[in-house]
Amino acid sequence: MSKRYSTLRNRFAFAATGGLISIVLAPTIALRPARDDDLPFLYRVYASKRREELELVDWDEAQKEWFLHMQFDLQTRSYAQAFPKADCQVILRDGQPIGRLMVSRAPDQILLVDIALLPEHRNVGIGTVLVKTVLDEAASVGMPVILHVEKLNRARFLYERQGFLIAESNDVYLEMRWPGQGHTL
Repeated sequence: MSKRYSTLRNRFAFAATGGLISIVLAPTIALRPARDDDLPFLYRVYASKRREELELVDWDEAQKEWFLHMQFDLQTRSYAQAFPKADCQVILRDGQPIGRLMVSRAPDQILLVDIALLPEHRNVGIGTVLVKTVLDEAASVGMPVILHVEKLNRARFLYERQGFLIAESNDVYLEMRWPGQGHTL
């Protein structure tokens, strides 16, 4: 993994206010490889993505927890089997874990397998920075980026803003592609 992935953003933000200049240290967003001892944290990230939909079912908390653990275990094993060489990274904000980024690289494309942030870190630009970093890598090697997203997932709009186009669709998921340089859908 290149050094530019180690720290994605570490800069000063300047704001002029009433003739004064304020200097605010922007948060540092970094990635590190996920480890076995990250599984409880990665479960928390996964569960945070699924809680909203579980509000619709008439289950008690124990049933919801059992379901979430089962689904997390299945997803973890499925990803390991389908993407054995994928980079599974923990997203850090100022050194604290806040999410997961999983990217699989093939000779002809980059697959953005998963990007997930804890709720309190969503909608503040971190996802945009991470997606742009993947797109920069793809552009540097002339490859498209592919991802799959649920049709009703709000992240779809982030991907569209970054230039992803819908390539295929089924009842639940969209396959979206960022063509990269020199590629078309």
